[in-house]
Amino acid sequence: MSGTPRVPISQLLQDKSTEDEPKKKSREDWRKAKELEEARKAGTAPAAVDETGKDINPHIPQYISAAPWYYNTQGPTLKHQRPQEEKQHEFSGINDWYKRGVDTSKVATKYRKGACENCGAMTHKKKECMERPRKVGAKFTNAKIAPDEFVQPKLNPDYDGKRDRWAGYDPAQHQEVIEEYEKIEEAKRQMRAEKLKEDPNASNDEDEEDEADEDKYADDFDMPGTKVDSKQRITVRNLRIREDTAKYLRNLDPNSAYYDPKTRSMRDNPNPNVPTDETDFAGENFVRYSGDTQSHAKAQLFAWEAYGKGVDVHVLAEPTKLELLQKEYEKKKDEIKSEVKNSVLEKYGGEEHLDAPPKALLLAQTETYVEYSRYGKVIKGQEKPIIRSRYEEDVYINNHTSVWGSYWKNFQWGYKCCHSFIKNSYCVGESGKDKAADVPAVPSTSHEEPETSEKQKESDSSSSSSSSSSESESEDEEKNKKKRKKRSKKKKQKEKKREKRKAEKEASKLKLALMQEENNKRRAELLMGMDERKRPYNSMYENKAPTEEEMEAYQLKRAREEDPMLKFMDKK
Repeated sequence: MSGTPRVPISQLLQDKSTEDEPKKKSREDWRKAKELEEARKAGTAPAAVDETGKDINPHIPQYISAAPWYYNTQGPTLKHQRPQEEKQHEFSGINDWYKRGVDTSKVATKYRKGACENCGAMTHKKKECMERPRKVGAKFTNAKIAPDEFVQPKLNPDYDGKRDRWAGYDPAQHQEVIEEYEKIEEAKRQMRAEKLKEDPNASNDEDEEDEADEDKYADDFDMPGTKVDSKQRITVRNLRIREDTAKYLRNLDPNSAYYDPKTRSMRDNPNPNVPTDETDFAGENFVRYSGDTQSHAKAQLFAWEAYGKGVDVHVLAEPTKLELLQKEYEKKKDEIKSEVKNSVLEKYGGEEHLDAPPKALLLAQTETYVEYSRYGKVIKGQEKPIIRSRYEEDVYINNHTSVWGSYWKNFQWGYKCCHSFIKNSYCVGESGKDKAADVPAVPSTSHEEPETSEKQKESDSSSSSSSSSSESESEDEEKNKKKRKKRSKKKKQKEKKREKRKAEKEASKLKLALMQEENNKRRAELLMGMDERKRPYNSMYENKAPTEEEMEAYQLKRAREEDPMLKFMDKK
């Protein structure tokens, strides 16, 4: 079955009407067809031609060039791959659009049945009529029959036609705009001619006004890197003379002032350590904000604020008025400040606090030499500060003049000022001392040494006599002690063995974790060396938290950049 050639289904269905069995090509026919196909691909044989006379590319795959069985094609063709006529949509043309207005070519003189009863047009009804309602409609008068509107076509625009913003635009409409501007220019010419007749010298003033208007528009075109000179009507590029030193060569340090190559500007000072008097270029911001630039900016700001308050003043139109207003405003502002200050001092006092020493003394600025370390510690030049605790010191509460713990009596702490042994109590002063002296002292059994009485001495003597009789009992106690010691030794030995076993287990786990980490590194290096398309999937990865041994193995095997032997380890 493998040697038999495969016949396409279309060929089988085609040959079924003529023969019961499909025609079988011989080996020689298949070989010739194969050779012809290879010759066509190589270019030695002419390409196949379809029914329209066009050449068929021999490199087109068979599943594209083979036609379906229902086409009933007798030879090579690509008709089935081209757009089918029955599936093509007809779209309206680029010039097709709805007609406007009415059709004046045919005007009826008599009312027609079914037409509008008001105006007599056939294309709408009475309720849709846009004409003024007549007292007696055209249906009864047969007079002034309105022309019919155009019958609008049913347009079917394509994708681009639906989105065409100029669809239906009539270029003739722009002629009205041109005619309107021409009328305005003609009127201007007539007015100038009339003024010239009245006053011949007025033409120069008009030309100056026109130039001023044009200069306003010219100032708006100040683009980066350009400078518009409205007086000379030229655009000057921000170029430098060849003999001048380039701005980016003033300081070759890459971390110095930024140079913008597009606008050829360097705003900051390229040499900030050099005084501005000694340099011929201190940055464009220095030139921009030097002189009266700041005062002019303040004046402009004052003019805006004054205009907001209702005072009509302009910086350029009325500079003298603006300066006088600003001076008067500053003067009144200082007077109001001094009045408010004096009224507050008269009401509340505290004028003596205003006579403060200079700020240098307030901030403890001195000329004494102090040397600090890189960590902020004082090395020399200043006395060592007193080390204080992190707790608050010398803080007295509840009217006390001493702290808790400043008084000691009868193994009790208290306050020295009132001899009170109760913490956080209120101080009563000397009266508390007198009352504390009247209270008898309470003996403390826990701390005081007990007074030896005669009875106790007798009991001690009796106990010493009885100790001689209990020598036998002491021997038993010594034996018991030895047994306990042996038991404790055995317990310690068992605990040591357990710890040893535990350490061995941990060492074995760590060894396994180290081996696993090495395997993981090798696998990662192998995967990184492979092609991305040939890498295996990682779907069987188990997502769980690493154990302590795995974390320790990772830390041991991790490559540290600060290690000087890292390069040699990588070579190994």
